[in-house]
Amino acid sequence: MANKTPLYQAHVDANARIVDFGGWDMPLNYGSQIDEHHAVRQDAGMFDVSHMTVVEVTGGEAKAYMRYLLANDVDKLKEPGKALYSGMLNEEGGVIDDLIVYYLTDTHYRTVVNASTRDKDLAWMENVAQQFDVAIEERVDVAMIAVQGPNAVEKAQSIMSDQQKAVVADLKPFVAAQAGDLFVARTGYTGEDGYEIIVPDSKGIEFWNQLIEAGVKPCGLAARDTLRLEAGMNLYGHDMDESVSPLEANMGWTIAWQPEDRDFVGRKALAEQKEQGAPRKLIGLVLEDKGIMREGQEVVVNDEIVGVVTSGTMSPTTSKSIAMARVNRDLNEEKVLVQVRKKQLAAKVVKPSFVRQGKSLI
Repeated sequence: MANKTPLYQAHVDANARIVDFGGWDMPLNYGSQIDEHHAVRQDAGMFDVSHMTVVEVTGGEAKAYMRYLLANDVDKLKEPGKALYSGMLNEEGGVIDDLIVYYLTDTHYRTVVNASTRDKDLAWMENVAQQFDVAIEERVDVAMIAVQGPNAVEKAQSIMSDQQKAVVADLKPFVAAQAGDLFVARTGYTGEDGYEIIVPDSKGIEFWNQLIEAGVKPCGLAARDTLRLEAGMNLYGHDMDESVSPLEANMGWTIAWQPEDRDFVGRKALAEQKEQGAPRKLIGLVLEDKGIMREGQEVVVNDEIVGVVTSGTMSPTTSKSIAMARVNRDLNEEKVLVQVRKKQLAAKVVKPSFVRQGKSLI
């Protein structure tokens, strides 16, 4: 039997199409996923992301632990609430998961990890924690709602108290604050402005319904996927996994090589790959012929298979088929062919970021 988020009944009441996602019953859409997509690009939409796992890391060695656990360096975080995106790697440099960590104090960090990787993430975090004076605690008493779009901040603030508004009024991107019983982070997975808000599970449906009354459109997994792909954001298990290093997944910027004396899990393997050159790279593709690129399709140059599509869709914002593909590192062509069913279709190679703040980059 699949898990259900604290907001599950609200989705049922709204006649959402419910599907299994990583062991959770989640809304795929509430009618038209295209309308939901455009709501986020043009106004404000919201997603139930309560299936993601909130993990509290506390203890005297919490900072040392996080500096060793993650490829990025939490020592960069000095301001309470400041967030960091990082890969959590295995010893071979493969990505166990990508996550966001929030600095609360030197002895308290809050991480948010992916739903589909919950069990292995918690097991890995506990395993590494054996070397440190830290405690790892999964939060099971919260719901999480992502409110995204050009009007998301304004509409979310409209249902907050004056005190809560004052706390979040000047939040910068990738910073969070505790506003009463809300933990409000200026983060997201759509390429738009907005918040990801952690709320007590008992108040989740009430908060969700208040957002609807404020004019925020409920959106499902389908729109979330097209939005994140347009923004060039990786999806774990598709664009990266434990067999893929950050250097092969456009995550090189999340590796903190300095200071040189900081060790972290996977550093040795990554350093060797960096020196030798990563064997593969992640590129963006825009289809020039009619069709839709999908995960698993082969990328071909001169009758030779040079890579594979890791994520592909028809982009509602650009009205073009877009994709990310992992290819041989020496690929320098501006155009390639993609094997779509029985045809090889022409595609243009671009940077894997297609839309930003509602505007096409292609």
